[in-house]
Amino acid sequence: MKEIILIKNGELALKGLNRSSFEDKLVKNIRRRLKSIGDFDYKKSQSTIMIEPKNEDTDLDEVVEAISKIFGIACFSRAAAIKKDMQEIMPATVEYLKDELSLASTFKVNAKRSDKTFELKSPQICEELGGYILDHFPNLSVDVHNPEIIVTVEIRDNYAYIRGGQIKGAGGMPVGTGGRAAVLISGGIDSPVASYMMAKRGIELTAIHFASPPYTSERAELKVVQLLQQVSKYSGRMSMLVVPFTQIQEQIKDNCPEELFTLIMRRAMMRTANIIAQKQNCAALITGESVGQVASQTISALACTDAVAQMPVFRPLIGMDKDEIVAISRKIETFDISIQPYEDCCTVFTPKHPKLKPSIEELEKAEELIPLDSLIEKAIEEVKIIPIFANKE
Repeated sequence: MKEIILIKNGELALKGLNRSSFEDKLVKNIRRRLKSIGDFDYKKSQSTIMIEPKNEDTDLDEVVEAISKIFGIACFSRAAAIKKDMQEIMPATVEYLKDELSLASTFKVNAKRSDKTFELKSPQICEELGGYILDHFPNLSVDVHNPEIIVTVEIRDNYAYIRGGQIKGAGGMPVGTGGRAAVLISGGIDSPVASYMMAKRGIELTAIHFASPPYTSERAELKVVQLLQQVSKYSGRMSMLVVPFTQIQEQIKDNCPEELFTLIMRRAMMRTANIIAQKQNCAALITGESVGQVASQTISALACTDAVAQMPVFRPLIGMDKDEIVAISRKIETFDISIQPYEDCCTVFTPKHPKLKPSIEELEKAEELIPLDSLIEKAIEEVKIIPIFANKE
């Protein structure tokens, strides 16, 4: 019995005349993610993508695991492809779904007849197949309103496809359809979640990480690589640009008022990220900030940071509390990596009493005490690039 994957692309159906370009991008993303698993044929038809393994020994469990993390997919299912003949469809349905049907107590049949030349109409298909299932599973009764299992038969051009329950997909939009943005990534809980959430809206990511050796270790950098590898299971491949930030932080510590350390550092990061993002053809910056979480994330402080941004700054976590952010980090399996005890440069030289309501004028005056432009230029010249791939990409 030939088994395939049926994918429903959900939100893409709303895209009107340019829908096909979004679907093409989704198929391209799926191809890349499944390349290491096996060879497949792909076909698009009526908001459905059909993936058929070319080899019978392809591990469909592995395919399902990969597909569940690809943005742009509303739901999907494993399905059996059967000859369009009721005398073959009925026994094949019983055989293919016997495990699910044996454990359920209620069911209904849902038929979709895209091929209008098929001899039976949808209600007739439901009636014949439903009766056949009842004859073979005495534990079952029909419930058309709230069944435990829905048996779906789709009559399409070449085959009849039989499937049981659907698997929820990752949702969102295909990565690459929303442009490219640079995410400021630390080793904490928030920025990997922000990366995931923006990738879900179709944004292709470039990651910028600030390292301050010897205050931060190589192990801290490796931790960030591991976080991005986990995010890349959803976002796809990306580059991580590591910026040496030690000199800048030391200059801030030695020359600027202590209560402004963190804000001047954040503004230096934003200036640096602006330049790198432009070189990487990014149109926006992404951060993991949320209002009031720490002193540098008050409204006044965020306004001071944005004052040096030369492109839009996306903050997908801005209105979320920590419990909500942690819940997503657990879902995408970054939480346990984030809480490893390897500090990033954001915790270096943290002031005891940071200023909560700074002004742009006082920050600009403090920044005049250090050669910030030349320090940033030097740091950018020494940027290290690390390619990040999903495990199976």
